[in-house]
Amino acid sequence: MSYSVGQVAGFAGVTVRTLHHYDEIGLLVPGERSTAGHRRYGDRDLDRLQKILFYRELGFPLDEVAALLDGQATGKTDPPAHLRRQHELLTARIEKLQKMAAAVEHAMEARRMGINLTPEERFEVFGDKDPEQYAEEAERRWGGTEAYAESQRRAARYTKADWQRMKAEVDDWSARYAALVNAAEPAAGERAMDMAEEHRRHISAWFYDCPHETHRCLAAMYVSDERFKAFYDSMAPGLAEHLKEAIEANAVRHTA
Repeated sequence: MSYSVGQVAGFAGVTVRTLHHYDEIGLLVPGERSTAGHRRYGDRDLDRLQKILFYRELGFPLDEVAALLDGQATGKTDPPAHLRRQHELLTARIEKLQKMAAAVEHAMEARRMGINLTPEERFEVFGDKDPEQYAEEAERRWGGTEAYAESQRRAARYTKADWQRMKAEVDDWSARYAALVNAAEPAAGERAMDMAEEHRRHISAWFYDCPHETHRCLAAMYVSDERFKAFYDSMAPGLAEHLKEAIEANAVRHTA
């Protein structure tokens, strides 16, 4: 029984062009030819093709496949040694692919997470302000941290009622702190430090665990980043710097 090149290509799941190439380089020369000169493959040819495809699947280049198969036929090569070496390469490749898959999965998860509201609900809660205006920047700066991941996980679970409650807390705190600044309360005074502690606990409750040292880092950003400074100073002139000092004083109070 012999088979045409088209039939073998169908059996093996390769192209006719591939089989022609294997013939041209001497890797798989058909054992027969038809009277018209067409390639005909017998059982031994199919057995060799199966081995070729096996080694190719493992990543062996064609010249090594040829040497391995021809060496097996003459007893000059050690197939187990080749397989052990390729096993090492495959193991390393698998580890690399697993890391790549984990990175892609993390990116997909980050894209899935976030504020899960309809456009109408977003407008109802936040008005014309975009709560994710700096989402891409935040991901670039803190995307690899556990705090960022935890914040994203929590945000993905919040309902419209949750966001409304959170916003109400922020608005209430902002009004009270602005009144405190306008009343010239000292940043290191008890009232200011208590409100700084309330600010820290709000972050921990809604977004991620925020220890006092992390809170101090945020406070520095509130005055060094013009966008944060403008946000807080819009509540009351000088509020950003006042809050920074209150946060620092509160951290000292709790860590002394």
